[in-house]
Amino acid sequence: MKRKVTKAVFPVAGMGTRFLPATKSVPKEIMTLVDRPLVQYAIDEARAAGITEFIFVTSRGKGALEDYFDRAPELEASLKAKGKTELLKVLDDTTMDSGAIAYVRQHQALGLGHAVWCARHLIGDEPFAVLLPDDVIAAETPCLQQMVDAYAQTGGNMIAAMEVAPEMASSYGIMDVPPSIGRVLPMQGMVEKPAPGTQPSNLAAIGRYILSPQIMRHLGEIAPGAGGEVQLTDAIACEISERQNVYGYRFDGQRYDCGSKAGFLQATVAFGLARPELGEELEGFLRSIMAQRRAAE
Repeated sequence: MKRKVTKAVFPVAGMGTRFLPATKSVPKEIMTLVDRPLVQYAIDEARAAGITEFIFVTSRGKGALEDYFDRAPELEASLKAKGKTELLKVLDDTTMDSGAIAYVRQHQALGLGHAVWCARHLIGDEPFAVLLPDDVIAAETPCLQQMVDAYAQTGGNMIAAMEVAPEMASSYGIMDVPPSIGRVLPMQGMVEKPAPGTQPSNLAAIGRYILSPQIMRHLGEIAPGAGGEVQLTDAIACEISERQNVYGYRFDGQRYDCGSKAGFLQATVAFGLARPELGEELEGFLRSIMAQRRAAE
């Protein structure tokens, strides 16, 4: 019997050096995309997929991230006194129930696999999701919900898959899968950041996973891999070798890499245009800017 996925791990221990100096004092995960922190998009996606237990793998300097999910009594009282019920509802969506959220420290920056492994005692023997807040996905049906629905049929392990250009393959974990036009792809292997020209496919793993508890055992046993870090990709490769129960999932939606400045700006524009109260004004501004640039050329 397949067990329901109710736990999710959010690795948020990174220093966010690509966004310095902003991240000197502000955790990257609470930088705002329009008017919501990156991490809120990941939380909302997880909630929509049925996740009820949220595990954050943090590091020193992430106190503001923890405070974000706490209540703000003075602010709430002020909004209530002024009758601002809509804003109170917005705050409610950011507050986590007592006991629903847990924090685990990653004391050394030893890679994504190590960050996930830090949550092993809270995961126990249950399947779990992993969401990387840097990967923001715009989709009519949230990406993790799509994966949970597919997982209900396959069990095992499932990883969100996205096609990338050949010259970009060396920046991702790349899936070795048989030729297929379907959404669910049985994986034959996985390579982390393959050398140019050696990638087994053009399908890259991005930051959404549904994993079996056996992955934690592999993470505890494997040696450091690419970059001297414990790679989640390597643990997944072990699971493929042992059980052949790992699937790539071609999701329906648009992914934005908000771990890069260009991706963050692209997401800001796309999400701003999608907002009814902002889209028309923003589109007009963008058209004006582009017209000015063309006139100057």
